[in-house]
Amino acid sequence: MPGKEGVKIGRKKEVQLTERKEQTRDEKIKVLEDEISKTKYNKKTQHAIGLMKAKLAMLKEAAERRSAVGKAKGDDRFTVRKTGDGAVVLLGFPSVGKSTLLNKLTNAKSDIAAYAFTTLSAVPGMMHHKHARIQIIDVPGVVSGAAAGRGRGKEVLGMLRNADLILILIDALFPQHHKALLQEIFDSGIRINQKKPDVRITKKERGGVGVGTTVKLTKIDKETIVDVAREMRISNADILIRDNINIDQLIDVIEGNRVYTKALTVVTKIDLVDDKMLREICEEVKPDVVISAEKNQNIDELKEAIFNKMGFIRIFLKEVNKHADMEEPMIIFDGSTIKDICLKLHKDFVDKFRFARIWGKSAKFSGQDFRRLDKVLSDEDILELHIN
Repeated sequence: MPGKEGVKIGRKKEVQLTERKEQTRDEKIKVLEDEISKTKYNKKTQHAIGLMKAKLAMLKEAAERRSAVGKAKGDDRFTVRKTGDGAVVLLGFPSVGKSTLLNKLTNAKSDIAAYAFTTLSAVPGMMHHKHARIQIIDVPGVVSGAAAGRGRGKEVLGMLRNADLILILIDALFPQHHKALLQEIFDSGIRINQKKPDVRITKKERGGVGVGTTVKLTKIDKETIVDVAREMRISNADILIRDNINIDQLIDVIEGNRVYTKALTVVTKIDLVDDKMLREICEEVKPDVVISAEKNQNIDELKEAIFNKMGFIRIFLKEVNKHADMEEPMIIFDGSTIKDICLKLHKDFVDKFRFARIWGKSAKFSGQDFRRLDKVLSDEDILELHIN
């Protein structure tokens, strides 16, 4: 048995070896990122770039697994229970005006000060607009490198994965922050204002990688798809592609841990710039709304933009043998079903459901019966539930 001194030396060598491996991995990541950034994308380089991006994804995944080992499960400061009809997270660099905006949109009392990092934990508030109750969450400002863990960035960006909408806030005095924020969001595995690619990967025991398509592929060829899949440790599988995807989307599908959510870009503090500078900022950033929370400029416009971007529809509920309540609709997301309504009203309603009657766009005739919970509803439908 080795002595205590021998054990200490052994552990020290093990730590040094791990550090060297991490350094090597970081160096490889940097080399690949530099090579990808300076390689012009075209048909000739498509295959090489695809393989480099696949290798980069695998290296980053390994680094992420390594950094997660031994870490605490979470931080209560970044845990907020979702309430209301939908959740919006305010994202921006420090001192962009998140807390001031939260206080304007809701009745929350988030601390405000004239220096960075005032908000040190997630602060929720509730916005009421057109019968909708929309939860607005102020989180600490992020910094460059947040997706890699700098400044508790992973905890903050992790909250975006459960959001129904992200409000990307850009200080009018620092429009260059826009690209940096988009990169942090992308690096954290979140895809904003994108539809999840329609790609199905079915693994099999043998036969290599087969690719089938129902659309014409113009951004990536089948050879690149096969080689990227193999680089990412898929040796035997059938890949069915129903969208005209690119390399990045293919890698996203293979990794399988991406989140697709909506986002609005908002330029704040417009009271601090003149009209000429604001026009230049709008040309560069292309925001959805420009505001000054301090001066209460365009706050109502922002509320309307949030409501519309969330994709809500209104459902009017009707009790049996009574008139429908046309004053207070239930607010749900477009594409919701009878089952979603049941779950929102009471969890037992799903098990006790008998049938529903619908008046509105989703029914062929007024008061049509539906006995399936997966019936999709339309805006302004009247719904009468029959429960055991």
